Amino acid sequence: MSDYASESGEQQALFEWAKRCVGIYPELEALYHVPNEGKRGRAAAGKLKAEGLRAGVPDVCLPVPRGEYGALYIEMKRPKGGRVSEEQKKWIERLRRAGNRVEVCRRFEDAARVIMQYLGMKGCVEHVGRQD
Repeated sequence: MSDYASESGEQQALFEWAKRCVGIYPELEALYHVPNEGKRGRAAAGKLKAEGLRAGVPDVCLPVPRGEYGALYIEMKRPKGGRVSEEQKKWIERLRRAGNRVEVCRRFEDAARVIMQYLGMKGCVEHVGRQD
């Protein structure tokens, strides 16, 4: 089990894991983060909103169709106390109705297992340490 204290740490660990596995599962190269979080100044926030930034969109997307799903979305939450907002709930339901799989994960291992199951990957999630 990971011991990353923040949502950001868990998400970074997920992308470290994906980077290590991309040679075996090239679909992981399509995995990306949607930068919806963070505090911004008014000008930067206004510009991003004008460019299409939408509150509540899940943090991680794997735009690879599998089975009945068009894509996989993962909303990462910090391990302790992270809550899904009303906007996030709306997006989760909207994306599911559109034929996508959407999961909420609190630890990178959980998110990695979801991705492995979605892609039909074999094996286990190996611990990925921080690169200092």
